[in-house]
Order: sequence, then structure tokens, then C-alpha cells
Amino acid sequence: MIVKLAAIFFSMILVNNYVLVKFLGICPFLGVSKKLDSALGMSGAVIFVMFMATAVTFPIQIYVLDPAGLGYLQTIVFILVIAVLVQFIEIFLKKYMVSLYNALGVYLPLITTNCCVLGVAILVVDDYGADVAALGFGWAYIESLVCAVGAGVGFMLAMCMFSCVRKRVEVCDAPGPMKGLPITLIAAAITSLSFMGFGGIVENLFNVTL
Repeated sequence: MIVKLAAIFFSMILVNNYVLVKFLGICPFLGVSKKLDSALGMSGAVIFVMFMATAVTFPIQIYVLDPAGLGYLQTIVFILVIAVLVQFIEIFLKKYMVSLYNALGVYLPLITTNCCVLGVAILVVDDYGADVAALGFGWAYIESLVCAVGAGVGFMLAMCMFSCVRKRVEVCDAPGPMKGLPITLIAAAITSLSFMGFGGIVENLFNVTL
């Protein structure tokens, strides 16, 4: 089981990276990756929100929404949970980490509508909710949390990598029409393509089927 958890964790970082493979959370990926410290701060906040949101929404889905036949309320309930967590982080940063709060700016409250966070909360339920019957709630819950943390670390990896890429892009002598957003998008596409090389590596490395 430990091997499977490790496979889930590294799969979310490399093979199923939510930013570079699934293309979720592109707004902060492009908006906050100009500076490495801002990218790290945003990533830390996103990891915390992903973990806590999954920790709260998974049991809500299994024990409240599904038994009561209220699965259609999933998106609304999940967004409310994420919004509360983001408000908590915003209050904390504003009081104790003012410089980071100012650096993140409008992108901090936008974590509430970050499709990457919501996507993780929903897809974790879809992927590991079925394991509750086979493995029991405990192991399925642990798998979901490991998946959420792995997705958050994958988000951080993408943000930090692209922050370094953007520093190189800013000093390059790009053609006039390509300067600014066009060359940034091309660099993001090339970075995304590089992650396709990890396809299948986790399953073969850990000899498991995900």
C-alpha cells in the first residue's frame, strides 16, 4: 500500500500534473510566476487549500451528499469549503506575512475560483470514492489526501520551473511581435510538452496500476 501511495504522489507531480498536463490553474500559473518568491508563496497557499479542501470535501461527499442523494450540490458545496479556507489564508497572510500578501495581490482571493483546486477536490472523489467499498474509508481517504498533496506539489513544481523559464525569456532578444505574452505562452507550451516524457514512468518504476 505504501508503494501505491508513493506512486499516486509522484504521478500527480509528473505524469498527471494539473497545470502542465491537465491545463488547470493557468491563471495563477501565468500571473504569479514572474517572481520566484511570489510563485513559492502562492504554491504554498494552494497546497494548503488543496489538502484541507480534500480533507473536508471527501467525507462530505461520501457520508452526506451521496447517501442523501444530493450529489448535484457537489460543486456548490466544494466551492463554499474552498472559499472559507481561502478567507482563512488571506486573513493569516494579511496579519503575519504582509509582504507576501501584497505580492500575491488579487491572485490570492482568486484561489477560490482556481479551477485547479476545485478540479482536485472533484476528481479525487471520482477517482478514489469507489475505493471506499473495496479498501474501506480509511485507506481511500489517505489515498485522496496523498493525491491532493501531490497535486499541490506538482503545482509548485510547475510554478517554480516556469518562474525560472520566464527570467530567461525576459532577457532574450525575441522578435518584436513575439515579445510579452506571445513568447510567454510559447515557453509555457514547451514546458508542458517536456512533461509528456514522464508518461508511464511512475507505473513502471513502482510496478503498479493507477
